[in-house]
Amino acid sequence: MILYLSATGNTRWAANRLSEITGERLKSVTDFGDGDVIIDLEADERLGVCFPVHAWRPPTIICKFIERLKVNSPTPFYFYSLCTAGDTVGEAMNIFEKLLRNYGYTLDSCFSILMPESYVGLPFMDVDKLDKETEKKQIAEERIREIGQLIFDRQRNIQQLTYGKWPKTNSRLLGWYFYKHLITDRKFWVNETRCTHCGKCSRICPVDNITMSKEKYPEWKHNGLCMTCFACYHHCPTHAIEFGKQTRHKGQYFYDKNNIYPI
Repeated sequence: MILYLSATGNTRWAANRLSEITGERLKSVTDFGDGDVIIDLEADERLGVCFPVHAWRPPTIICKFIERLKVNSPTPFYFYSLCTAGDTVGEAMNIFEKLLRNYGYTLDSCFSILMPESYVGLPFMDVDKLDKETEKKQIAEERIREIGQLIFDRQRNIQQLTYGKWPKTNSRLLGWYFYKHLITDRKFWVNETRCTHCGKCSRICPVDNITMSKEKYPEWKHNGLCMTCFACYHHCPTHAIEFGKQTRHKGQYFYDKNNIYPI
């Protein structure tokens, strides 16, 4: 089984490709309800967890999911993880692996894969230009085949991760700042002159954090679940959603937006 979290489609694409290579079933972590998550594996079935890196850390929703996870298997199972990022991953996988150990699970191998950029929450951050997006997707396709074969063969003790030059600084210092100040839904707002009341932002939100007001404008719930994944911003067909002043005049991206290697 492959469990995944995705917002702009990068991780969903990677999980889909792994499913094609390994022949194993696929399910989003957001499809599970509250309470314990019971996973019943078949004999010799692998278990994979795929997630996007947010602020050089695993998203909070993934950490809380692992806290609820209970795996039943008739045989010892191969456990792997893959994370996606627009750049380096820092200590994200180290944090994830430590969390798994706390709950009695051992990660056999782990991987990271470079995907097109989707974070636009800082003045100097924007989506990749089309040529860069195309290049990243081409390289990602080659990488996922290699990774998929390693997983298919159940290769253990492999760590193929793009840590970057300052993994501790990025994950611990900058990651802390992001989670304290920048991972929030309170900076999102809607340009009412552009909004067409289509509701796509509400439907696309992976944590169901957006509702439509009586006037049919999106409203964020401010319930602490927002990942600031920018799925709502990127999928808005009229670019009506903004994040403070940071997203003005910036591009939008989701995996199949430009029909390059669509799912």
